[in-house]
Amino acid sequence: MFRGRRTTGERYSPELAEAHPHRDWILTRIVWLCGLERGVNRGGEVDSQRRYIYLHGTPPDQPMGVPRSHGCIRLSASSLLQVFPLAAPGTPVWLHD
Repeated sequence: MFRGRRTTGERYSPELAEAHPHRDWILTRIVWLCGLERGVNRGGEVDSQRRYIYLHGTPPDQPMGVPRSHGCIRLSASSLLQVFPLAAPGTPVWLHD
């Protein structure tokens, strides 16, 4: 598990999740996003990179398709493993509804 891009040494379990219900569980890999639009998602208080906005893996027992993170985009471990090799540093990633 990761917190602030650093491994915590913890191992995820449903019991740990129950003890920390508001935690954003960052498992497996991280694709760290850097905004391209100054004033929208780059620079100052809106900067995606400074706010630690990631694509990241989430536990299989956590619901998907509902807001649960602190701004990140959560993916299943299998989805993240498909995306990770396609997102080399500098690869544009477009997010939309």
